[in-house]
Amino acid sequence: MVEHSAPHLNDVFHALADPTRRAMVARLSQSEQTVSELAAPFSITLAAASKHIKVLERAGLVARRIKGRTHLCRLEAAPLHAGMEWMRHYEKFWQQRLDILDDLLAADDAASKTQDSKDTQAPQGNQDTSEGAGS
Repeated sequence: MVEHSAPHLNDVFHALADPTRRAMVARLSQSEQTVSELAAPFSITLAAASKHIKVLERAGLVARRIKGRTHLCRLEAAPLHAGMEWMRHYEKFWQQRLDILDDLLAADDAASKTQDSKDTQAPQGNQDTSEGAGS
């Protein structure tokens, strides 16, 4: 059974809800980055970048290490996996329902084609092409 209210999942989804943090995660998926490097593509201060990083750390998505005066951040992928497992559960749920809908629509389409075929093959009554011939 998928855990719906796990605090760690709440933290992961909260962290990923922000586009700046998602972009930071994307950059960290390529390589370890300093706080300055993570902040560089955005019009934000280092303090704001640090706040975003703290949200990512709280979610377990980022680990930070200090080397001298430099803070280096790296991606921790395990919480992403937990989030993906949660979403996969619902992907299966919706895929099953969409498959049923697809089958129903295909059956309806086939029934419509059969009915259209019957309608075009049915005799159209007695057609007298000699209009006005007996007058």
